[in-house]
Amino acid sequence: MDNGKKNKFLDAIWISDSLFNRNKVSGSSANISFKHEDKIYISGTNTCFGRLTQNDFSTISLEGEHIGGIKPSKELQMHLILYNNNPNTNAVIHVHSFYSTLWSCIEHEDVYDIIHSPTPYLEMKLGKITLVEYGKPGTEELFSNLKNRLNKGNGYILKNHGPIVAGTDLMSAFYSLEELEESTKIAWFLR
Repeated sequence: MDNGKKNKFLDAIWISDSLFNRNKVSGSSANISFKHEDKIYISGTNTCFGRLTQNDFSTISLEGEHIGGIKPSKELQMHLILYNNNPNTNAVIHVHSFYSTLWSCIEHEDVYDIIHSPTPYLEMKLGKITLVEYGKPGTEELFSNLKNRLNKGNGYILKNHGPIVAGTDLMSAFYSLEELEESTKIAWFLR
């Protein structure tokens, strides 16, 4: 395995472990992916961020075909939507973090800009956050709802579900996700 791919696996596993150990994810309810050369590697279905290893990833072609490893997350299609939307996307993280999910459950005046961060950091790290209408996890309805909100914001929170963010690499996606969760926490307490 080349060093670039090995380092991406190490980053994905470190990020997953960090999120799990700080209670930003629980059980098997999150997924992470990264692009390397002409393939996408995504955490498999029913995998736990607290125990993730390289063997817990599926290998997917850029067209979305499962070509190796375990069964991919049922939310693979959301990752593919974000990869196909922006050629600079090289990583996607989706979790059900507490404050972002809580924020997704309330009504918002502007669904294309649902959080007005009291600090400048969300804007600096990620930008405008758009609410994606509800669809059951892993369904065509959810995938269609995400497609309908593409390019309306820089990050997305799925209604009654949780955030999904993309980045130019795993660490930038992680930093954006962290800032989104902290911003929704602050916004919730200020509310």
